[in-house]
Amino acid sequence: MLLHIPGLFTREEVLRIRQALEQTEWADGRITAGHQSAKVKHNLQLPEGHPLAKEIGAAMLERLWQNPLFMSAALPHKVFPPLVNCYTGGGSFDFHIDNSVRQAQGSIERVRTDLSSTLFFSDTDDYDGGELVIQDTFGTRAVKLPAGDMLLYPATSLHKVNAVTRGARYASFFWTQSLVRDDGHRTLLFEMDTAIQQLSRDIPDHPSLIQLTGTYHNLLRQWVEV
Repeated sequence: MLLHIPGLFTREEVLRIRQALEQTEWADGRITAGHQSAKVKHNLQLPEGHPLAKEIGAAMLERLWQNPLFMSAALPHKVFPPLVNCYTGGGSFDFHIDNSVRQAQGSIERVRTDLSSTLFFSDTDDYDGGELVIQDTFGTRAVKLPAGDMLLYPATSLHKVNAVTRGARYASFFWTQSLVRDDGHRTLLFEMDTAIQQLSRDIPDHPSLIQLTGTYHNLLRQWVEV
């Protein structure tokens, strides 16, 4: 399941973030890549623990935990601290699959990467190329979202970032360990939750709401891992 989550940051907030990113110092993006990924990764990245990365990440997590769409779709259990990268001057990241387990620098806690997320800080007309290309059972999709919007997708997907041939593409990325490991199960639960919410708005006194809500939670109880 690919899910577009709009407006996590306002245009004014994105502008301030981008101005700060344009003025900071960057490191080689391969510092967080696995052995295979490092061979095809050509970008810049803020090191883990960088004050600006921590500030942006904290603001993102605060928004995410209050975002109904993310909570319903991801059913988050743990979130890896968001990282920030920049693609410019032909920078790209060829096809790869994210590492299955991540451990933040200085932390003993590990995160199973069920879901990947990319939050865009550059507007689509600020750069050429830089599409996030995702290949999975649903086909191949090339995605460029407005600044402040986020894409959520299975971390099991083969994906890449096309070369940026003009301008700069600033983004944040992170991984989520879900309460529900299986993507198919998460998708079913998300679709059911969406239908229940729509029914609650359209016919709030419908007698089937209690039954449907109960079925949702019984399925969640069956599939959840804590």
